[in-house]
Amino acid sequence: MTDFTILDGGMGRELERSGAPFRQPEWSALALMEAPEAVRAVHDRFVAAGAQVITTNSYALVPFHIGQDRFDASAEKLADLAGRLARAAADGGQGVRVAGSIPPVFGSYRPDLFRADQVQDLLAPLVRGLSPHVDVWLAETQSSLEEAEASARAVEGQGKPVWLSFTLRDDVAPQDMPEPQLRSGQTVADAARLALQVGAGAMLFNCSMPEVMEAALTTARKVLDGRIPLGVYANAFGSQDEDGEANEVISDIRPDMTPAHYCDWASRWTAAGATIIGGCCGIGTEHIHELAGGTSSV
Repeated sequence: MTDFTILDGGMGRELERSGAPFRQPEWSALALMEAPEAVRAVHDRFVAAGAQVITTNSYALVPFHIGQDRFDASAEKLADLAGRLARAAADGGQGVRVAGSIPPVFGSYRPDLFRADQVQDLLAPLVRGLSPHVDVWLAETQSSLEEAEASARAVEGQGKPVWLSFTLRDDVAPQDMPEPQLRSGQTVADAARLALQVGAGAMLFNCSMPEVMEAALTTARKVLDGRIPLGVYANAFGSQDEDGEANEVISDIRPDMTPAHYCDWASRWTAAGATIIGGCCGIGTEHIHELAGGTSSV
């Protein structure tokens, strides 16, 4: 594989595996609230595994996961804590950067719930809390163009690049779709145009099955024409479009997604133009360690 920048893996399932407090609906926010030392320990393990960018544990700091009352009272404080934990772990490594996670605030894979009149009020406390600690903004698991544009707008004027990362339809094989699509049904080509329009520093695809990533990269690469980097961090789930319960259950991990198998996928992604590679839900420290073997930062 060519050289690439290595992201970390999935925080939530790594917390679960370590024995930290973990359940739905709080997901990874539960450990942040009850056992922040466990969050720091996961960050440290990803840095030790070779991650060059680690992501703040702020993905679940939204009303669906922690409740509206707790969000109103504590979202900014919890985001600040998430930022401080990641920053401390990054500073213990060699040139490790911190990506501030900007989540889909109305739920993962739910573009139908997006509310343009509410989104900025929900993102604002997360941005305020994270801002002092991060090097780059990572708008993750964006299911629609509207979500992604709102996330980019939320961090305008912060003086740090924003990476837009989209989640893809994975209930249909790529060869059976006219062209790769976001979970909203909007096209990857239009998402790439949006990334350029909002001045994104990179375009990524995450929290979808590995099988759909290569086609999305190929499409985005044609639109972007080398103007911004591409990246991938897939999950180890089956299709989340099939059960529709991604925000309510703890999905099973695919037994075939071993570190070696994941690296085989990563080889295909780098061949398709990706220069930023990591992992999402179910991709752990052992996968990142395997990715890091013999690589260096771009």
